[in-house]
Amino acid sequence: MPRILYCLPVCLWLLTGCATSTSWFANQSEQQVQTEALVYQEAQDALTEEDYTQALQKLQTLEARYPFGRYAEQVQLELIYTYYQLQNYDAAAVAAGRFIRLHPQHEQVDYAYYLRGLSSWSAGRHALEWLELIDISQRDPGATRDAYQDFSLLVRRYPQSPYAADAYQRLQFLKNLLARQEIYIGRYYLKRGAYVAAVNRGREVLEAYPDTPATRDALAVMAEAYTHLQQMAEAQTYIDLLQTHAPEHPQLSAQGFQPLYSADAPEKSMLQILTFDILK
Repeated sequence: MPRILYCLPVCLWLLTGCATSTSWFANQSEQQVQTEALVYQEAQDALTEEDYTQALQKLQTLEARYPFGRYAEQVQLELIYTYYQLQNYDAAAVAAGRFIRLHPQHEQVDYAYYLRGLSSWSAGRHALEWLELIDISQRDPGATRDAYQDFSLLVRRYPQSPYAADAYQRLQFLKNLLARQEIYIGRYYLKRGAYVAAVNRGREVLEAYPDTPATRDALAVMAEAYTHLQQMAEAQTYIDLLQTHAPEHPQLSAQGFQPLYSADAPEKSMLQILTFDILK
């Protein structure tokens, strides 16, 4: 019997096996697609019901099991939103940063910038500032600067974005706040007798935030610092500017410019006392 007849059963078995394997993989792939779609729909239902804890669980499952699935990019965006709604602002900012890094040309990258800015905004408790419950200008400016940077990028790069108008409004608030923070620090330096540092803070406001109300206080900070440094020509320059642009400023009176702090006995920190003013 020719050898080919012996090979026929083997070939038929292999072909049958290949067809079966192909069919098995096709079924598995179809099941995965169906399962992914089912979990994604469950996540959408949870978001609609504002059950953000359940939505987070479903979205994290999708991200872990189907990192390259048909919903992968949308899942990443919805994770940012879900973290934000759960007030996990650090996680929201991290997730937004990752999306921006992985998909810089994505049609919804402006949304990622916006949510990252909102996360920093909320972490800085700026909503409370509007209620005048706390003075944010006396807090760590880190979150403020992060929010300012993200909203600035959004407005500059995506001016037609549906989020640009709201970002612009928040930018104005943040700009005023950052300027006030510089004034707060400048006055702290005046109190400690660090007059050169106070001058630098005042100059920062005039150069970086010239269109904010804090410029009046910046002029006063610089006038006082130069007065204590006994550089009277420079001090008079800023006093004149203050009289011209803010004649109602509380440090101006009929007797002239009134410093807030005495140069004879500035309030010293324990570090200054222990290091004989070497460190401030």
